[in-house]
Amino acid sequence: MSTVTTSSRTRPPAPARPRARLDWRLRFGALSLIWGFSFLLIKVGTEGYAPFQVTLGRLVFGTAVLVTAMAVKRERLPRGARLWGHMAVAAFLLNALPFSLFAYSELTIPSTLAGICNATSPLWGMALSLVALSEDRPTRVRVAGLGLGFLGVLTVLGAWQGFHGLDATGTAMALLASLSYPVGWIYVRRTLAGTGNSHLSMTGGQLLLATVQLALVTPLFTSVPEHFALVPLLAVAGLGVLGTGLAVLIQYGLVAEVGPTTAQMVTYFIPVIATAAGVAILGESLRWTTPVGAVVVLAGAALTQVRGKGA
Repeated sequence: MSTVTTSSRTRPPAPARPRARLDWRLRFGALSLIWGFSFLLIKVGTEGYAPFQVTLGRLVFGTAVLVTAMAVKRERLPRGARLWGHMAVAAFLLNALPFSLFAYSELTIPSTLAGICNATSPLWGMALSLVALSEDRPTRVRVAGLGLGFLGVLTVLGAWQGFHGLDATGTAMALLASLSYPVGWIYVRRTLAGTGNSHLSMTGGQLLLATVQLALVTPLFTSVPEHFALVPLLAVAGLGVLGTGLAVLIQYGLVAEVGPTTAQMVTYFIPVIATAAGVAILGESLRWTTPVGAVVVLAGAALTQVRGKGA
């Protein structure tokens, strides 16, 4: 809400009608769907293009959305060489690295498993914060959640069956991608907090840097496609415009309206949607260990977010 001071000699203008805003629950649901379907789009994209090409295309389209939003709001990119140096590291940890790892992982593992691996990020974040953030004290509930969550990971992977039928390299890449996110957020918290720049301008600069990083790396490991497959190309475009660009804008709107705690609950819906999409649309197989383990992972992740004094 803003207030306008007017002179007593002039008639105040009629109050502007508030712009209709979509209910936050609908936006929350849309964000869950967008990110849940992202793993399906990655899988479809890699059917026509190399993983690095999928990631580069995703970043190009996503950056275009953020740059357009900045232009509409008349915001500028951040300034300062030191700031851009820190942003380059954040771009690598939060965008270039995990996006590439997920793309490579889905060459050999189903999108359902990749989506569930993504849900381990809160678990990695909890474990890392105990070491890296002195103000983040452990409690019995949160430590129990950490243990429960990783038990769920072992259930998903079928550890007692010797990981039978599981591609170890692809799964390790997906788990490493999920680990990269909390590492990046801890780095951002330590180096980029309180810069005075808006979230939109910081994220726009970050995606731009990640795009440059992939633009430099991709030609070294791939060649220009002989033909551009339409369906995979549309998947990459959707992954960038929706899953990387629009999703970020929705997320920041949710954080501003309902707070980060409620907004981050979207994490717990992503694997459910990713699993449903992979099975229903891509026809991926589903063992009983996958949904059961996913529920355990999500329960553990939820417990790690509980604040307050431990018992």
